[in-house]
Amino acid sequence: MQANVKWVEGNTFIGRSNSNHNVVFDGGSDSAAPSPMEMVLMSIGCCSSVDVVSILKKAKQDFSNVEVQLTAERAETAPRVFTKVNLHFVATGNNVSEKHLARAVSLSAEKYCSVALMLDKTVKITHSHEVMQDQVK
Repeated sequence: MQANVKWVEGNTFIGRSNSNHNVVFDGGSDSAAPSPMEMVLMSIGCCSSVDVVSILKKAKQDFSNVEVQLTAERAETAPRVFTKVNLHFVATGNNVSEKHLARAVSLSAEKYCSVALMLDKTVKITHSHEVMQDQVK
């Protein structure tokens, strides 16, 4: 895997993946884009969400939405690394099984999410979940 990051101006950079996708980063206080640490946090959420959605589909769960709410704490002094991250999954659908959601979250956390598993060596990562019923109109 390869990537390139190029300075644009101020604290704004554009990252370009080897698959030719661009991402804007901004490390400034007047930022125009997510900071690198916000991108890491969102990367944990996306990586784990891919797993959870895939596992729920294989379990034939009738879901209309899966969202992960991410919260993180950082060290007070430099380097301001993450010390804690929580991923709270909310699956919405028709009779989504809490048991299936719990299993999907657990499998992602323990086996599949490479981003979280890589960070788990130095960050306390926790997971929680809830099932919401689709609203009948």
